[in-house]
Order: sequence, then structure tokens, then C-alpha cells
Amino acid sequence: MTQITKSQLLTVEEMGRADALAVKAGVPSLELMENAGQSVFKTLRQHWTRRRVVVLCGPGNNGGDGFVVARYLNAAGWPVTLGLLGEIKKLKGDAKANAKKWEGEVHSLDVSLLNETELVVDALFGAGLARDIGGVTKDIINEINSRNLECLAIDLPSGVDGDTGQVQGGAPQAQLTVTFFRKKLGHLLLPGRALCGEVQVTDIGIPETVLEKINPSNAENAPANWLDHLPEQSLSDHKYSRGHVVISGGSEMTGAARLAARAARRLGAGLVTIAADEHVKDIYLAGDPGCMFSPLGDQTFEDAISDSRRNAVLVGPGNGITDETRHRTITALRAKKATVIDADALTIFADDPVSLFNWIKGPTVLTPHEGEFARLFDNRDDKLTNARNAAQQSGAVVLLKGADTVIAEPDGRVAINSNAPATLATAGSGDVLAGLITGLMAQGMPAFEAACAGAWLHGEVARQFGAGLIAEDITENIPKVLTAL
Repeated sequence: MTQITKSQLLTVEEMGRADALAVKAGVPSLELMENAGQSVFKTLRQHWTRRRVVVLCGPGNNGGDGFVVARYLNAAGWPVTLGLLGEIKKLKGDAKANAKKWEGEVHSLDVSLLNETELVVDALFGAGLARDIGGVTKDIINEINSRNLECLAIDLPSGVDGDTGQVQGGAPQAQLTVTFFRKKLGHLLLPGRALCGEVQVTDIGIPETVLEKINPSNAENAPANWLDHLPEQSLSDHKYSRGHVVISGGSEMTGAARLAARAARRLGAGLVTIAADEHVKDIYLAGDPGCMFSPLGDQTFEDAISDSRRNAVLVGPGNGITDETRHRTITALRAKKATVIDADALTIFADDPVSLFNWIKGPTVLTPHEGEFARLFDNRDDKLTNARNAAQQSGAVVLLKGADTVIAEPDGRVAINSNAPATLATAGSGDVLAGLITGLMAQGMPAFEAACAGAWLHGEVARQFGAGLIAEDITENIPKVLTAL
């Protein structure tokens, strides 16, 4: 049975099915539209005091929602102007029914409607737009933005693709977006996420049980989705029972492995060993005293990870784009231990990514940023589709980094991370993330859940810390967030 959670995300098609299933269950579609418009009205009043409002209605159901909002605003004594794209006689179904209930004037859509208005309600298209915006609609959207008018968007800012977050010709900058039942993908994927402003999800009477038939595979990354898998500490624990991480260390950018090692320890890994060339031994030993060092020289990387208690491996941070990095990556994957492949260990396979994928047999997480991803995978589609296809092609969990990090599992599940602030754009941040994920996998957390938990914790620490964040701050503030969880 499908686990029903508030974090589930719906595609445009799935939202249409949710509406249809609600009607089939006995909720009239006209009631759904009435509830939608009323919920927008109530949310609007929570954010703004009485002022001049223009409601811009499109020719479909989003426009029908707009007619309901205008009616409630008018009844509450707000000065309302309503503009319609197209002719009122061409409206159909529930939109037509609600247009008939509107007692005010219906103006043709025109830029002049924005004159002297203080708030715009965008009820033009919502999530289901299938073409680029143009003509008078684009002119109005451009004017909303150029005049910096406050805007409430119904469902999604018109012009934002509900499935990809891409902008189709233009879209208004909303301060508030009110959507229904569940968020859509476009609320979290950039650039749509940035155009939505605050997103509020309202209940319009769709039964939760419809999700059992829809079975969504996409979710917003939230603790409720992975908290049951988070390693728990027990009085019977000892350092070996909590996993032993081996991190491949570089000879020049030594800080990367040290940051990753500290992150893995902060998340509970019992032991962490950095394996690197013997001539940089002193540099690594001068770091955290709780982290061990394994010199590579007479000992090989195979030797360093051969102990069965060394159950998780991280390769890539600061390793350099060398044949040795390729060798260490293949060695880790061949051992079928829990493995995270990051940074240089991804780039080194740009000339032959299939050879990397062929070695993936055990629990593996790939953590590319957009540039590294493009070197390994087909990058022709939207970010979510690209990540999902990459996971299926490689057989690994793929964490495609960014402000809208997408985490994809080969079985088709996808989580979108939404709590990462801009302050994470700092040197070493990605090394910390890789270490967090490896530390969780060392303690037995499944790869997908470990990637989701690592990404969320990474973002939450940064969000709570605020301005001035550097990578070291992330590891130091992990305990506070973990304690709250």
C-alpha cells in the first residue's frame, strides 16, 4: 500500500487524476473549484490587508478559480477588477458556472488593468500550460515584474511548467503561491521555485486515499521519509558496530578528505580512516586526532579496504584526475562495499562512463554537480528526468547537486531537496555532503535514504547557521540538528 505523506509531489497529470478520482468518490467538481477559490481568498487575507486587487483569469479551470476569488473579495468589500483572457461566452464547465456567479464587470485582458492596482491575483494558467506564453499575456506578465507589483499565484505562477519548473515564455514573480492538495514538481525545481515565493498547500476536499491509486514516485525531501532508517545509538554499541569508513585522500587538496572524514564521524561512523600516499602522512596526522591514517606505498588501496569491518568507502574529494583515482574507484566498487563516488572520481570517467557503471554492483551513491553530470550522462531533458534516467542507467543512487538537489533511485523514486540556502556555495561544502552520506551508509542506512538524509541535514545546518557559513561550520553544527530530530 502506498505510504501517504504530505511531502509527496504530484505531476500535472497526477494532479488531474487526483481531481478525477475525487469526483468519482462523490466530491462534485464544482465544489472542488469553490473550495479552491475560497482557500485562496482566505490565504490572501492572511497576508494582505484590504487594497485594490486585479484578478487575471485565464480561459480554463485556473481562471474559474479566479472568478471564485474575485467573488469572495468583492463580498468582503475589497475593490476588485477582473480581467479575462478570451471571451466569457467561450468558457466551459465549472469555469463558466463561476463566471455566471460573478456580478461585476468582466474586462478584456489588457496592460491598463494594472494601473493603480496594488495586488495581482494570477489565475491565468496554473500548472497545466502546454505552450509558451505570448501576446497580451506576456505583456502583462512583463509589466507585473517591471512594476514590482505584489502577486499571488493560483497553483503556479503562469508560465512555470508544473513538471519541470522551466519558464515557458515568461512568468510573474509571485510573493505567494497557493496550490491545492499537494505541491507539484515545479514548486521545487528551479527556476520555478524562485518565482513561487512562499508556497502554501490548501485542502480543497480531495480524499487522501486517492494517492493509493496514483502511487506517486516523487517527494519533497523531508525527515518523515527517512527518519525510520536513521541509525539509532544503543548502549551495546561499540566503534566497530557503528561502521568503519575509508576515505581516499589526495596528495595536494588534502582538506577535502579531512572535511569528509569529520562529517562522517559527526554522523556517527565509529571509525574513519583516510588512505593516502605516505609522503602526505604528516599533513593528515596533523588534522583531527580522532581520524586514522593508512599510508599507501607498500600497502595498496585494496589492502586499505580489505578488512571486512571497513564497510564504507568514499572516493573522489581532492583526489585529482589521475589513473590512481580511477583505480581506487574501481577497487572500491569491485569490493561491493557501500560506496560514495564524488568529484574527481566522477570526472576521471568522462571518457568512458559505461566502464564506471559496469563496476557498480553494491550500494552506491554518485554525487555530481551539473558539470560533472554532463560529462557522464545524457543531459537533454529537465533536471528530474535527467537524474532519474541516470540512476536507471548507472544502477546507482544519483544525487544531482544544486539549490534544487534531485536524488534519484534506480527503482524510480525521486526526492527533491528544498532547504538548501545560497550560503552552501562555498569551498568544501560538497566534500562535507559526501562524508555525511558515507557516514550514514557505514551504519547500514540504505543508499537512497542516506543520500536524502545527508542532503537534508546539509541544507538544514546551513539554513539555521545563516550568513558567513564555511564548510567547517557544517560539521560543527550537525549535532544541534541531529538532536532536534
